Amino acid sequence: MSTPPGIVPTELPPLDVPALPLKPPASDGGPIGPDGPGPGEVAAEPEPGSGLGAVRLIAVLVSLAACWLASGLLVPIMLALMLALLGNPLVGRLAAWRIPRWIGALVVVLGGLALTIWLGSLLVNPATDWMKQAPTELRQLAPKLKQLTRQVEQANKAAASIVDATGAAAPANAPVAEADKPVAPNLWTLISNAPRMLASLLAVVLLAYFFLVYGQSVRRHAIERLPGEEQKQLTIEILKRIEQDLSRYVLTISTINIGLGLILTAGLVWLGLDLADAALWGTLAALFNFVPYVGPLSGVLLLGLVGVVAFDEPSRMWVPAAFYLFLHTVESQFLTPIVLGRRMAISPLVMLLWLMLWGFLWGIPGLLLAVPMLASLKIVAERVEGWQGWAKVIE
Repeated sequence: MSTPPGIVPTELPPLDVPALPLKPPASDGGPIGPDGPGPGEVAAEPEPGSGLGAVRLIAVLVSLAACWLASGLLVPIMLALMLALLGNPLVGRLAAWRIPRWIGALVVVLGGLALTIWLGSLLVNPATDWMKQAPTELRQLAPKLKQLTRQVEQANKAAASIVDATGAAAPANAPVAEADKPVAPNLWTLISNAPRMLASLLAVVLLAYFFLVYGQSVRRHAIERLPGEEQKQLTIEILKRIEQDLSRYVLTISTINIGLGLILTAGLVWLGLDLADAALWGTLAALFNFVPYVGPLSGVLLLGLVGVVAFDEPSRMWVPAAFYLFLHTVESQFLTPIVLGRRMAISPLVMLLWLMLWGFLWGIPGLLLAVPMLASLKIVAERVEGWQGWAKVIE
């Protein structure tokens, strides 16, 4: 570019600007600059799972708290859902014979209700007699227990004689307060709670019926709303497996427990109990056997009390509890594992913790529902991607 006439070109002095040190780019294409990674360094990135474990733990705790707070609503729903799940194969078989689903569900529900009422009518009389005789029998319990603890009393007498021989003054006997007489159960409390119990039972029966009638269509419409075909097939497979395995489990366990109750009833009759009383305790023992660990332990304690009350000879008092414990051992260690195989295998530690959890949250219904819920959770974990490790933990 030419300089205009009369103007002398001048040179500007160079600006003294400090140069910024530049770092070479990172191997992964990180930022360049004073705050970027150094040579051979990789830019720090947040871990993908950081904080997710705490969120999951909080979600689990909130869900358990909700289950506890809403137990009055959730327990009837879960009981009805479990009964519908068990009765669905029967309704499906009736539907295959061209019987409408609502009629088949009505037959199954009314049939189960009639069987329960018939069994209760057989047991209500001996149960009422035992409740009436409970105060008298409890007053007679202490003398019978003294026969079993005679050796302990003899040891105490020997120790007292040693104390007397050493010259030590025996402590003055404290006045014995009169023992409170056992009272009969408060029938008014039972009567006042009857409407609530009947309402809960009616809710379970009605919900089970509607689950049987409309559950299939609701499930079908819910599966159709899933986004992918693979998810639809997986959900159908999981639900079918849960229905098959739980139906097989409950049918097998029910058959085994009914047999155990009949054998125990026959043994109690052979020992000298009346048939009605023996049937009552055999039925209760069979019901207790549906709850692992906790139920058999309660059955052993109950039959131990029955033996002490019903028999006067110390050699016969322990026989009912020992006989029930023997039957339960044979059933749990040999018969049930052979029949069910490994499909329903669950870790005893996990089972006990699970029973404690749901027994705390929902009481006796929670104990009855714990095993089906844990078995369903295991089936889901075996099928869902990434959950197989939890299935191994449960097993």
